[in-house]
Amino acid sequence: MDQIKILIVDDSEMNRSILADMLGEEFVTVEAENGETAVDILRESGREFSLVLLDIVMPVMDGFGVLTEMKNMRLIEELPVIMVSAEKTPAQVELAYELGATDFIMRPFDAAIVRRRVMNTLLLYAKQKKLLGIIEEQIRENEQNSSLMVDVLSHIVEFRNGESGLHIWHVRTITEFLLRKLATKTVKYPLDETEITIISMASALHDIGKIAIDDKILNKPGKLTPEEFAVMKTHSIIGARMLEGLTQYRGNPLVRKAYEICRWHHERYDGKGYPDGLVGDEIPISAQIVALADVYDALTSARVYKPPFTPEKAEEMILTGQCGVFNPLLLECLSDEFVYIREALEQEAKDGQHAREIRRFSDALGYAKNTSTSDRTLKLLDYERMKYNFYAELTEEIQFEYRFDNDMLIFSPWGAKKFGVEAEIMHPALDTRLRAQLGKNWFESFKKLVMAVAPEKQDFRYECELAIGGEKRWYNIIVRAMWTDDLPPRIESFIGKIVDVNDMHNTITALKENSIRDPLTGLLNRAGVLEDVGRKLSRFGENKYAIAVFDIDLFKSANDTYGHLFGDRVLREVADRLVHSTRAGDLCARIGGDEFLIIFEYNTDIHPIIARVFHALCGEVDGFTLSVSMGVCEMASADETYTGLFRKADVALYVCKKTGRGQFRYYDESMEGEVLPAEETQTEI
Repeated sequence: MDQIKILIVDDSEMNRSILADMLGEEFVTVEAENGETAVDILRESGREFSLVLLDIVMPVMDGFGVLTEMKNMRLIEELPVIMVSAEKTPAQVELAYELGATDFIMRPFDAAIVRRRVMNTLLLYAKQKKLLGIIEEQIRENEQNSSLMVDVLSHIVEFRNGESGLHIWHVRTITEFLLRKLATKTVKYPLDETEITIISMASALHDIGKIAIDDKILNKPGKLTPEEFAVMKTHSIIGARMLEGLTQYRGNPLVRKAYEICRWHHERYDGKGYPDGLVGDEIPISAQIVALADVYDALTSARVYKPPFTPEKAEEMILTGQCGVFNPLLLECLSDEFVYIREALEQEAKDGQHAREIRRFSDALGYAKNTSTSDRTLKLLDYERMKYNFYAELTEEIQFEYRFDNDMLIFSPWGAKKFGVEAEIMHPALDTRLRAQLGKNWFESFKKLVMAVAPEKQDFRYECELAIGGEKRWYNIIVRAMWTDDLPPRIESFIGKIVDVNDMHNTITALKENSIRDPLTGLLNRAGVLEDVGRKLSRFGENKYAIAVFDIDLFKSANDTYGHLFGDRVLREVADRLVHSTRAGDLCARIGGDEFLIIFEYNTDIHPIIARVFHALCGEVDGFTLSVSMGVCEMASADETYTGLFRKADVALYVCKKTGRGQFRYYDESMEGEVLPAEETQTEI
């Protein structure tokens, strides 16, 4: 029985590996590091998969982009998608389900939940998948029969033309590469999997009209006379008429594409081709691509009238316009795929015409079958450690590692340079250079400190004065002991770093500041609010306080219409207006998605202050109407907690949006009957 195949899409290789481990050996997993790669895989072999595990936030193309492409390919109807995210806002959930997602899995991963969600989804889709498989098998059989007839007919043409028997297959191979690349570059041309298959197959008939050309002209070893060339050019119209004469099959998609290709594969983008002098996209994209494929193979193949050019020379001649003008997008596709096309044609010449299809499927399965995901996870952990060491080196920290089994001390490259020693030191207690800087008995004292820790408290640090690099300074030495899994456990190694006390203080301050700030807007985040709010509200009595919670009206439409980068710009604009309209004592935060929070500190009438801030937040951003809905709750006594105040402001926000958006409302107890059940209310901190 074939194993179930699952596509894991995540920009973190560690996350992909962990998910693969959790799924276990009963599943075949294929991985994609971003949305664009995932779409390429799905275009190539989407129906081989039973499930997609899809991250939301990724470079190149995010998870919503993948869902959109799957919807365009009509793949979402038959292939379930489980979204993977560390955070899911109501807007994200709504958009994901609108685009066809089946379920959500939250990070950090729980193995039992991952497997149960996966199994439930697979069982739900199993019957549908089986029915689709039966239909696909019937379609595949018909395609194979059609392909066989096309191959026989095109072989007859090649045999009479005297060309290499590989020419038809070369054109077909190049056409398929270009089609698949073009489908990733633009939505201008509707190229789904069926269309790609049909055009690739029809390309084999591009020169069928040469059957009617006289042998003396067709296989003439020298240059054709103008009269002979005029006869040769008629093969495109002859081939189109032959196909047009198949009246009972005229509506067949394969025959229609073959007609386009036969008649117009010698047209050129600037209108200087034949037979009809079509310009630009007046030429069907099928004919444009086959024209480029035909020229490339003609240049790189031997003919009775010329020797072959190298692939590199052929590419240069095409890109510089020596063979006529082609669609600029197709030239980009040729450049992008040049190496792969060259390798595919070389391999095809060695293996025969069907080997590429076999190799394509075996390559897709090879990675999953031959790689142990558990071993790979361990390698990834090693990789992460190397990456961390690299970044630590850039911060000029002295890192070290010591193993008891071989009595070896290993320094980071920067640390070794700082000490003036080798990166790897055998028997460090005896090293004279270290003893000169750290003291004669430094290592014995250090090991005693390490051996004094317990498994439940592995770390320790202490300050000391060291003469590193000939200069005495105070340093913090931070160490973690690494324990074995033996019973009883024992320390087998330790790792650590030596940091200048002043540098460490500055670093800790910077890290703390970064941890409480939203990186997009620079406002406080949830953690920053929680850190400051208790101290602020405890002063009730000296001043008064009010909490306002607001979100951006119709923010989803900004993302959908203008893209997520524009959405980020709107968020930054709101944050900027918020900062400029509030006062020094007020606290401003972005608490998730398009939700913001303000804690007002005041000792006069708060109402005109809130009205002023509300109106400052409204306006326009590059054609997008910016308005907000805001709920406000005033603190009535010192006994009220932040959580309670936030909930009341959130209730007021809900009522505000329910009654029309673009306004602000103050909380009162009558609103409690208006709210939804707890699981449907606004997200709280």
